[in-house]
Amino acid sequence: MAAKSFDVVVVGSGPGGYVAAIRAAQLGLSTCVVEREHLGGICLNWGCIPTKAMLRSSEVFHLMHRAKEFGLKADNVDYDLDAVVKRSRQVAGQLSGGIGHLLKKNKVTVIMGEGTIPAKGKVSVKTDKGTEEVTAKAIILATGARARELPGLEADGDLVWTYKAALTPKRMPKKLLVIGSGAIGIEFASFYNTLGADTTVVEVMDRVLPVEDEEISAFAKKSFEKQGMKIMQKAMVKQLDRAKGKVTAHIEVGGKVEKHDFDTVISAVGIVGNVENLGLEALGVKIDRTHVVTDEYCRTGVEGLYAIGDIAGAPWLAHKASHEGTMVAELIAGKNNVHPIKPNSIAGCTYCHPQVASVGLSEAKAKEAGYTVKVGKFPFIGNGKAIALGEPEGMIKTVFDAKTGELLGAHMIGAEVTELIQGYVVGQALETTEEDLMHTVFPHPTLSEMMHESVLDAYDRVIHM
Repeated sequence: MAAKSFDVVVVGSGPGGYVAAIRAAQLGLSTCVVEREHLGGICLNWGCIPTKAMLRSSEVFHLMHRAKEFGLKADNVDYDLDAVVKRSRQVAGQLSGGIGHLLKKNKVTVIMGEGTIPAKGKVSVKTDKGTEEVTAKAIILATGARARELPGLEADGDLVWTYKAALTPKRMPKKLLVIGSGAIGIEFASFYNTLGADTTVVEVMDRVLPVEDEEISAFAKKSFEKQGMKIMQKAMVKQLDRAKGKVTAHIEVGGKVEKHDFDTVISAVGIVGNVENLGLEALGVKIDRTHVVTDEYCRTGVEGLYAIGDIAGAPWLAHKASHEGTMVAELIAGKNNVHPIKPNSIAGCTYCHPQVASVGLSEAKAKEAGYTVKVGKFPFIGNGKAIALGEPEGMIKTVFDAKTGELLGAHMIGAEVTELIQGYVVGQALETTEEDLMHTVFPHPTLSEMMHESVLDAYDRVIHM
């Protein structure tokens, strides 16, 4: 059978791949997607979406316990873990099905199977029915990443879990160890801790959420500890001894090794790119520590071959992948005004309790980069809406270039900050200055007013503090 020919073949259908395919089809390119497992990739099926569904359940559970504060009555508050998981899977399923519909609507051909690239412009797909060959003028690699496994700390699905087992637990952990306090680790710690697991978080760096501004990390640590979590910083899990229903963790902290027993361990120590078995080395694609090396336009150096999303390196975020997918599709279609993504313009959001969100440079990074900075802060306790919501814990911090008034970074912790951050993201994209933000009228009463106050504070004009 002759190979089918397309303008674009996308390998992988996560938030990078499916968006690239839809945009390419919109631009009139004949497009094919190759997917080995689930449409929507990890993000929709085993990552961003189902974790948010589960965290929402724990958030409602937490609020039910606070009913009395709001003048409400809720007795014998309890949860059904299987039902929580079922809802999470239904949410994921609904969205995954939606991707299939969107691809069909945009006339994108979908081939389910494992793809390899035997030669430039060719993709060979191993399907249930055999091997299918397709050719393309351009190939976009969007194969994503998977959980990193450390030697001796490998997941077994029973006592030691990765994100998949943590999303479909067969039992509720009583004593839980979470290794790693990045977004994934801290979200799972937050979920299980809220539902009553005795939770310990071990972080090798000197603070939790190590990519965040130091003040935000310190605030988060205090909040987590207040909720009963144990946080061990500058600590490393050296080995796990597994027995029936029990794991003994050897944790090195302050030069000494301590032994602690747990019934469940969740490993969240980063990710590795899915670069194997694609035939990349033979094509001459450069790979650096499991990630494909690209230029700012996601070009691999092999003509007609692009790499987007997690496989192309940090930041490992769905929205970065989607944006790269759009950019590459427009590049392939010959559009003129295609702009590369600035990593500093991509916001990071963590949906623990309290939420954390940031964009741009932290105060320390801005100073390291040689800026003279003006920093403003505003606490949730000074905001009417936050108090009315019963969410008075949190803060917003803004970092400006003292010379030009450019907004260099914004950092937040508290209720709904994952939604608020976008205001600063838009501001940065429009190259806003402190003056523009000060002259903007923020609606009252809203949490967003704190964004205004934080800017005013940087210039000694804060009103409500």
